[in-house]
Amino acid sequence: MKDNRLIAEFMGAFFDDNGMTRICGQYGLERVNDLSLKYHTSWDWLMPVVEKCLEKHNNLIDGRDVIDTSYPSIAQALQVVSLGETYKAVVEFINQLNN
Repeated sequence: MKDNRLIAEFMGAFFDDNGMTRICGQYGLERVNDLSLKYHTSWDWLMPVVEKCLEKHNNLIDGRDVIDTSYPSIAQALQVVSLGETYKAVVEFINQLNN
């Protein structure tokens, strides 16, 4: 899934010519297949991404009253405890940062 790859790159992963991912985690670098990325199916995978999005959002605010990010969509999806909606909002947020 291309959105999982987008999230993995946002989290610091990189991809080699074989399409494999190296994720820097608690135990160092790990080699996994793109298909084993579970951001779309696991809160355990997605919540660290949400935390990083909040950190990025807070760094962008810098005292302004108007917040120009889509982070409120992530917060709203979290309020209704929807993994799918949170995942979509995270992808939207990352895409917004990349533009």
